[in-house]
Amino acid sequence: MTSVFASIPPQERIIVALDCGRDEAMRLAEVLRGRAKWVKVGMTLYYACGPSIVAAFKQRGYKVFLDLKLHDIPFQIEGAAKNAALTGADMITMHTLGGQAMLEAAQRGVASAAKERGDGALAVTLGITVLTSMDGDALSQIGIERTPADQVKLLAGVAKSAGISGVVASPQEASALREMLGPQAYIVTPGVRPAGAEAGDQSRIATPAQAFANGASHIVIGRPVTRADDPAAAFDAIVAELQ
Repeated sequence: MTSVFASIPPQERIIVALDCGRDEAMRLAEVLRGRAKWVKVGMTLYYACGPSIVAAFKQRGYKVFLDLKLHDIPFQIEGAAKNAALTGADMITMHTLGGQAMLEAAQRGVASAAKERGDGALAVTLGITVLTSMDGDALSQIGIERTPADQVKLLAGVAKSAGISGVVASPQEASALREMLGPQAYIVTPGVRPAGAEAGDQSRIATPAQAFANGASHIVIGRPVTRADDPAAAFDAIVAELQ
């Protein structure tokens, strides 16, 4: 199944993960300015800087994937999702393991933020399924005997029932998720490595081209770009591969 994102230029579907300190993140943002359209703010950067880091990237013209992986009781998540959306973030994440009621609460929080801002713009809500660092053995250690693929499908079903925008999963599950969730769903895939790059702590990986061919709407790439000798050239090489 072809997604509605397939016609969007690849550089607008690559999210660069800035998992570093503020100074390095801002340096990379300047280096990649005019090339990358998206940056990811995860726990490392957000907990160091707070909401102001989202505003700093927005002021520089970036879209922001705020990846805090919210997971708590519905009451807490409704407020957390609202405040996450009020930072100006374009995407926010929460764990699907929190269940349908929690995911629905997150959606209410995002809607409340849009109403408070008065612009009606809803942040994209994404449910984390199975972390890309986990394999079957890692799931078994926490009492889950399903394969990663089966666990991802189960949790994606919870996300779909809750009415959120999409999911985060490895590129290896993207094809099945595209068929399951339909052409308009966001399917964001970390664990993406250009050919020849080290896997690092990722277990379920694919190349950028494979991830998009499998149905990903967006891919997340961090270290292969941010730790390259020339991050701009590394980003351009990925785009060239995809074109």
